[in-house]
Amino acid sequence: MMTTDTLRALASRHSSGARGGIASICSAHPLVIEATLIQGRNDGTEVLIEATCNQVNQEGGYTGMTPADFRRFVETIAAKTGFDTKRLILGGDHLGPNPWKHLPAEEALSRADVMIDAFVSAGFTKIHLDTSMGCAGEGSALADQVTANRAARLAAASEAAAKRSGFDKPVYVIGTEVPIPGGAMEVVEHLQVTTAQAVLETVDVHRRAFATRGLEAAFERAIGVVVQPGVEFGNENVVFYDRPAARELSAALSRIPQFVFEAHSTDYQPVSALSALVEDGFRILKVGPGVTFGLREALYGLDQIAAFLFDIPDADTLRAAMERLMIAEPGNWEKYYHGHEYNLRLQRHFSYSDRIRYYWPHPKAQIAVNRMLAVLEDMVIPETLVSQYFGTLYPAVANNTLRPTARNILVASIQRVIDDYARACR
Repeated sequence: MMTTDTLRALASRHSSGARGGIASICSAHPLVIEATLIQGRNDGTEVLIEATCNQVNQEGGYTGMTPADFRRFVETIAAKTGFDTKRLILGGDHLGPNPWKHLPAEEALSRADVMIDAFVSAGFTKIHLDTSMGCAGEGSALADQVTANRAARLAAASEAAAKRSGFDKPVYVIGTEVPIPGGAMEVVEHLQVTTAQAVLETVDVHRRAFATRGLEAAFERAIGVVVQPGVEFGNENVVFYDRPAARELSAALSRIPQFVFEAHSTDYQPVSALSALVEDGFRILKVGPGVTFGLREALYGLDQIAAFLFDIPDADTLRAAMERLMIAEPGNWEKYYHGHEYNLRLQRHFSYSDRIRYYWPHPKAQIAVNRMLAVLEDMVIPETLVSQYFGTLYPAVANNTLRPTARNILVASIQRVIDDYARACR
């Protein structure tokens, strides 16, 4: 069975009323990847891991990895965890001109062509075509026809690469109402749910754009449409799924039975909301910052435990080290966080948008994390401190199903988030 069969079956499952969806884990952090693969191994399910155009591209992205590098990175962790890579699906998220949108459109799209080729040639088989943003000299939003024409252009590059790759032919996700990667930058109060008519028009305009390029067969492998179901998170708040508000949008799927919806920014939704999203046809649930937020919570909890047990001065803690790093190198947060210094300090460490995640690969951050973990080494953390700082994990520790070492707590804290998605998607 091809790995893409799972994705291509989502629409028929929805049409027949069968349960089930798939979570898309959007992260390049090795502990997140490890926890995800362990979850998939234990559940016996396929795992979908996606890299964004800014994280990974032919120029290295902010991770320094090309698509081929990222594949090797994930497969190395899979080998360590015992996860069968035949059940691994790699996806490219927001693939389009976004990393180069400061350039004229043709130059940005030419670089996007190269990026798409690199992703597909490396065996990424779920391709989200995102050409919704304007480039230099254009408006921030483009007409649907322009977006569709550019998406079809990138699909042509993808199909050409697929013929050479030897991997499964890719499936595609399209859409013109695409949320900002990583969540909104301000407090979110009201969201406009995508209208049913907008979805139908999006599918139609893309179908015609693909046909113009002779890509009818490729369009038959289009499985998803990105829409706004009414979920989002900002720096300080989360907008939760309002099922009645999305009823007409959900009903539109009956008129496009080839498709399901892909929901971005589902981070921090409760299991009940995630389950309702899947049942309503949002069968692909994207999560990224919510998982690394859980990682940061665990790191900071362990930091406090280490400081208490070994009487570590505040200036030598992980939290203090991260504050110094983010103040010295503010490029990843200063455009996104606003307010007085109190608010800025709060957001640097505890924002839902979790822009601290960009700093974990930094050498100074890695030194600070490793120093903190070395202090705890393989010691069994006292149950009372687990109760104090990791209350949700305490029952597993008390039942002897989780040995409370620092590493186990880190992985279990990430899996606690991933398991919400696993339960919603079963």
